[in-house]
Amino acid sequence: MNKIVLKNGLFGSSIVTALLLSVTFYMKANPEKEVSMFFGFAGMLLAFIFVVLGVKQQRDTNNGFISLGKAFLTGFWITLIISTIYVVVWLIIFYNFFPNFAEHYTDMAIAKASPDEVAKVTEEMNSFKEMYKSPIMVILLTYMEILPLGIIFSLISALILKKKQIN
Repeated sequence: MNKIVLKNGLFGSSIVTALLLSVTFYMKANPEKEVSMFFGFAGMLLAFIFVVLGVKQQRDTNNGFISLGKAFLTGFWITLIISTIYVVVWLIIFYNFFPNFAEHYTDMAIAKASPDEVAKVTEEMNSFKEMYKSPIMVILLTYMEILPLGIIFSLISALILKKKQIN
């Protein structure tokens, strides 16, 4: 793995890790308050700026040229590092500091549901709690929070920054 991918993956990871830690501990300290999903999404977008930077740096080290495939793979590997560290940090938080997260999350979702939706939301949240009993499902659900957005970011970055060498 090259230094550009590793460096940008670690920088992006530091952003999502800081945000994840701050939001989690805020939720634990203020269980009655809901944290806007905007903060999580904004943190991920901020972290994925390092995908763009990494692809650009990779292009710059190749005399200003990079193929679509190489640009996408560079972004994908950075995304995979960011996403994997996000998942690992969440697993540490969840299993050591916030083991009642599923109950907390489901209680908040049910409380904010309209009277017409309570039964449906309760059923969905019970299913969520069941899934969260499996460590594999915790890992998969956590990857699904961040990885798809990173893949989209990688593709867009590759499309914008690709530059073929003219022979």
